[in-house]
Amino acid sequence: MRRIFALGAVAAIGFTALAASSPAEASYHLIRWQDTGFCQMWDQSIPTAPYPGNYTVIVGSDVPTFSHALAFKDGLLRNGTCAF
Repeated sequence: MRRIFALGAVAAIGFTALAASSPAEASYHLIRWQDTGFCQMWDQSIPTAPYPGNYTVIVGSDVPTFSHALAFKDGLLRNGTCAF
């Protein structure tokens, strides 16, 4: 069991390192799910739309990086627009 856990941990660290090393050139937008009020950052380079389609776009494609999208989301959480 320890070997499986260790293998999973190593794989997770490897995937995280791979994701961190790839350039973040995509723009993001923030969506809010209508039934829960939860806000989520959505990468526009993903060729599909979020499923299910019960969401609204709060902040459009003017968010260039993940850190900017995270700052927008933090502000929306603080003013009550989004639920955690």
